[in-house]
Amino acid sequence: MAPLKRIVGVLYLLSLGIGAARGEKSADVDAESIKTDDPDITMLTGTRSDSAKSSTGVPTGIYKTPSARVTTGTSSLPTDLGHLTASDKEVATSKTVTYITGSLASSTTSSENATASSTSTAPARPTNTRPCNNYPELCARKYSNITQVGCHNSPFVRAGSAAANQEFPVLDQLNDGVRFLQAQMQWPVNGTAPHFCHTSCDLLDAGPITDWLRQVKNWVASHPYDVVTVLLGNGNYSTPDLYAPFIEASGITKYAYKPAVVPMAADDWPTLGQLILSGQRVILMLDYMANQTAYPWLLDQFTHMWETPFDPVDETFPCIVQRPPGLPPPEAKRRLYLMNHNLNVEVSLLGQSLLVPAVSRLNVTNGVEGPGSLGMAANNCRTDWERAPNVLNVDYYNYGNYPGSVFEVAAKMNNVSFTRRPCCGPDSSAAGRVEVARAVVWAGLAWVVWLMV
Repeated sequence: MAPLKRIVGVLYLLSLGIGAARGEKSADVDAESIKTDDPDITMLTGTRSDSAKSSTGVPTGIYKTPSARVTTGTSSLPTDLGHLTASDKEVATSKTVTYITGSLASSTTSSENATASSTSTAPARPTNTRPCNNYPELCARKYSNITQVGCHNSPFVRAGSAAANQEFPVLDQLNDGVRFLQAQMQWPVNGTAPHFCHTSCDLLDAGPITDWLRQVKNWVASHPYDVVTVLLGNGNYSTPDLYAPFIEASGITKYAYKPAVVPMAADDWPTLGQLILSGQRVILMLDYMANQTAYPWLLDQFTHMWETPFDPVDETFPCIVQRPPGLPPPEAKRRLYLMNHNLNVEVSLLGQSLLVPAVSRLNVTNGVEGPGSLGMAANNCRTDWERAPNVLNVDYYNYGNYPGSVFEVAAKMNNVSFTRRPCCGPDSSAAGRVEVARAVVWAGLAWVVWLMV
């Protein structure tokens, strides 16, 4: 009977996160605010131990030291952006729109109805006509001079799992405006194909990487004005030749960017418009073990981009380099950088110490301003490094001080006008926005069952 009581205790505590998801006042949960006289109830303390503070969990000895830059011989990118530099008003009222096929050699013109159906042999029609990730102002900017909203652990959306990090699947993420997707690959025990798994495929298995990447590829194919970045985590530290056939089978490498020089500094990146007109509209990265000689379309993350502390538990979100470790500040300023802003809380459960998303703080963590907010952290990073973060990596992007407020923060970093639109997912109703709160309650049960097996 004791385990059942423990489950009740866990569900009780996690259910308090529902208030925050619904916008109610009880956003903070800590051990002292909850009292119980039942000795069989295991309470989640939410406190961070001294040992956890001193342990970074950063892998060592596997980072590449950039050598002298090498020219790869990749074809030059277009310099005339043409219609892509049009203003919002011109794009909205034009009788024709440029229809980009993804080929260097040609483009065609379609009618004003850009959502018309196409034949099976013709490329998919674009579903919107606002170029450059919905902001024509970004067409002439270098990829390295743009801030994007990123989905931390994008594929992990399974309801009822505390290992999930997002509420809506990848197509909803992209439709809502996310342009940076991060995911961890693992090889299941005795598996014949890599899957997207959270730490362990026994904990959360989101399926074969080819299936998910094919969804992203199909979205890219039907949105010829957009640039999407996919950062793949090498959870098993496998050599890239083991992943490459499965990535290629998705078809996404057709759109992958192949840099003209390796490695690239921030100033070497092309503009969004150049990527779009060249058809190289997907930036593929691998965090560990990349081999750009063998696979020029799979960029080594840490020779091009550094990260702030991952799995953060500090609500001040210090904007310091964690990976790759020991990177000198002058070199860090020459690379892209990713700001991890997915707040976690360390919980004690049945003798185990776990980090789980701090769901009860999402309205603050993903907010536009205020202590602990995404806006605060992004501004601090911009001050510290004299340029804005390239990626705002968040959990449950649809939550904040209002649904989808993370996109306002990105717009502020990009210094573009932001128009608030209904967000997020297939249904922006209030009922849809509290689904994650329900999932969190069942997540408590999922963790208990997993740990007791």
